[in-house]
Amino acid sequence: MKSEEMAKSTQLIDNEVFRAYATYTTIVLLKMMLMSLVTAYFRITRKAFVNPEDVASFGKGETAKKYLRTDPDVERVRRGHLNDLENIVPFVGIGLLYALSGPELSTALLHFRIFTGARVLHTFAYLIPLPQPGRGLSWAVAYAVTISMAYKVLKTALYL
Repeated sequence: MKSEEMAKSTQLIDNEVFRAYATYTTIVLLKMMLMSLVTAYFRITRKAFVNPEDVASFGKGETAKKYLRTDPDVERVRRGHLNDLENIVPFVGIGLLYALSGPELSTALLHFRIFTGARVLHTFAYLIPLPQPGRGLSWAVAYAVTISMAYKVLKTALYL
């Protein structure tokens, strides 16, 4: 029985919708991980750190203390990263349930591609920064995609 269950779970990768989900989820997760590196880059280039041990290489005492500060560019990147966490994590969970709910491949691809494109645009809008309403619209589009997938899951699971 256990090996039969294992065979069924390995067949999941043969499902085109699941493969599309895995592809686009990997893209947005890598994009989100990249934001950590961008934050580190801005911290180093702006010499703005929050932990005393991070400034130890700049000296001791008052010399090091001047690097314990906030920087508007670093904070902007951090807000973009936080926004990723608030939006990509729900996409990962709801997207998985959606992929398993049996949507048409074309519909699933539309959801996954629009979400991914909107989140990439949102990142550029945050980092450049682009004028509003660019950032707000890109956030709203991605959010609407997640809500749409959640509705499909609930409709399928609860017969709404």
